[in-house]
Amino acid sequence: MARCLPMALVAAMIVASGCTPNQPVVEKSTSTGKVPVRTVAVMQTEVRRTTTQPATVHAFYRAEMRAKASGYVKQIFVDIGDVVQAGAKLAEIDVPELNKERLVIESRIGRLKAEEERAQANLDLAQAGVRSAEAKREEAKSGLKRAEAALAAADAEYERTDDLVQRQSLQPRVLDEVRKRRDSQRANRDSVASSIDSAEAEVAVAQARRAAAEADLRVAQAETQIAQRQLEQADVLLDYAIVKAPFDGVITDRRVEPGELVRESSEVGTGAPLFVVSQTNRVRIHIPVPEGDAALVNRGDKVSLTFPSFASESPVEGTVTRLSGSLDPSTRTMLVEVEVDNADGKLIPGMFGQATIELSTQVAANTLPSRAVRFGEDGQAYVYVVGDDQKVSVATVQTGNDDGAQIEILSGVRAGQHVIDAHLKRFVDGEQVAVLAANSPPSPTRPGDLPDSI
Repeated sequence: MARCLPMALVAAMIVASGCTPNQPVVEKSTSTGKVPVRTVAVMQTEVRRTTTQPATVHAFYRAEMRAKASGYVKQIFVDIGDVVQAGAKLAEIDVPELNKERLVIESRIGRLKAEEERAQANLDLAQAGVRSAEAKREEAKSGLKRAEAALAAADAEYERTDDLVQRQSLQPRVLDEVRKRRDSQRANRDSVASSIDSAEAEVAVAQARRAAAEADLRVAQAETQIAQRQLEQADVLLDYAIVKAPFDGVITDRRVEPGELVRESSEVGTGAPLFVVSQTNRVRIHIPVPEGDAALVNRGDKVSLTFPSFASESPVEGTVTRLSGSLDPSTRTMLVEVEVDNADGKLIPGMFGQATIELSTQVAANTLPSRAVRFGEDGQAYVYVVGDDQKVSVATVQTGNDDGAQIEILSGVRAGQHVIDAHLKRFVDGEQVAVLAANSPPSPTRPGDLPDSI
């Protein structure tokens, strides 16, 4: 039976042995010398894996605004913290040389349009010439028909007169007169036929002049169109002189002053930006997930976000929106992104927090109460397994998820085995113990009694 000692000495000996008031008290040894213990069984339960990783808040969209035109800053319309709409003016750059160039192009367009009108007038004149030549040709063709009709009449008259002269009904001189009239009509027909050829030639010349006039008009129109495109190009360059917001957002940075000389950025992303516009009414949370958990993350997995700035508030809930699908070779992590509404502006880009992702894979795992798992000085976890003969064997185990109440046991024991529950005594392989029934309370310990293990 344990000796009775003063309470102060008992407390001192408990502290010296590494015991604390929060640790369980060792059961009194039985009369046989066996230490009474309670055991718990290794249970196989369905668990949902989680991973907790650092998280960083990023703006949903962030644009660095640089100058596309070179010149002096004429006016600044916004400053840091201003809320802007898409297309709102941020600054205006003075580019007088572009304005002068635009005036020159406008004058050139006016001259080219006048030339275009002249070419159109020449075309109209050429078309009129074609119509006139064609009319002359048709007139000549009509004259030919009349000449041929007159010649046919003269031929008929000649044949009739010749018949009468053969019959001696008319004098031969009459036939000579009719022959002359016939020859005159034949000559007239040949003359009219020649005039048709001349009219055809005039039509061809008029048509060639019309084709040339049409070509001149097309050239004038093309020159006018080129000048108009140059004017549009000048308008585009002048539009670049006004820096505009690309989307709804907030001005988070301004690095330009009125009157300052800015130059066109020849390469994307070079030089300091004039403004930075960030869209923060909805933010992206970036979470780097280690290689061991990356394969288990899927779109739609629930995410719980906590931030030191809002430690007293409930976590922000969200779901995995997208994931990169590849590991960063420098960190061996995969980027996971969560979109969160931020209408109140509470989440500020750059803010740091923690994200707990509920991995979508449910597994059957062996678990033990946290109090039944011990850890050595080297950090290695172990348990005291109690066999059917109530002998202890020390088993090294590999642990997994730990929620504070239950620890996942990956290896070292199997489901159904019994291990010693919370106990202050250190056991060795082969040590005999007395397993208490589940419904049996531990042996009472009087205030003056000292535990046998001390």
